Amino acid sequence: MTSDNRRIYLFLVLVFCTLISCTSPSPVDVYDGFEIPQLSNIWSKDRMVKGALEMQSGIVHKGHSAAMITLKTGDVFEAGQGKSKDTERDELREADRLFSVEGKIYEYQFSLFLPDSFPIVPVRLVIAQWKQYCNGNGLCSDDSPVMAIRYVSGRLYITMQNDTITRTVFQTTDEVRGKWLDFKFRARFSRLDNGQVDAWLNEKQIISFKGMTCYTSKKGYGAKSYFYFKTGLYRDLMPAPMTIYIDEYRKKEISEQ
Repeated sequence: MTSDNRRIYLFLVLVFCTLISCTSPSPVDVYDGFEIPQLSNIWSKDRMVKGALEMQSGIVHKGHSAAMITLKTGDVFEAGQGKSKDTERDELREADRLFSVEGKIYEYQFSLFLPDSFPIVPVRLVIAQWKQYCNGNGLCSDDSPVMAIRYVSGRLYITMQNDTITRTVFQTTDEVRGKWLDFKFRARFSRLDNGQVDAWLNEKQIISFKGMTCYTSKKGYGAKSYFYFKTGLYRDLMPAPMTIYIDEYRKKEISEQ
């Protein structure tokens, strides 16, 4: 290639890169206070039936409104696999473009409210979770979330899962209904020892963990994994309805110095 041709080539590359914004994607930094009637585009409702979500002003943490999710029997039914029980759910899932990348650090903040009348039952119930993207691989399609906030029989607890170990990293039997629960998580999902999770509940630190924080390729995942956040209600089948409120959601990518 002659020098003139090389200059023309470099110029065209520069123009092309400018037109398509040939730069690294902007770090994730999103917020939703649930202040407008329509659901923000940072969420997907693919794990929720029509009518399960309502923006309401009766129970609010900050601002003028908050999201209310009501789960009824049979909503988004999913048959159990193997020894797993049948389940039902209504959950908000973060949009695909916001999925977390393995090895990067992200901070999540959100507030959840369980009303005084929320049923105390012994069935599996997840109110927030982080799932490792499986991409339809049968080996991992029924894996538990890598991290989950659960409320069962009046016990609020948080679990973490990898290839071989399920850990309960926090639990309390204190009454949590009828009050806002302000969660903050700082997490790096990694199959290496550099994984970490730090978490706070109502400004009190409840988790400080370092080590492996996700599944590996042995479980059917790719060489580099992605993770997505969901919140709402996911449970084993039961007849009674449940309602949860969500407010003040934030997620941002944390740069390492």
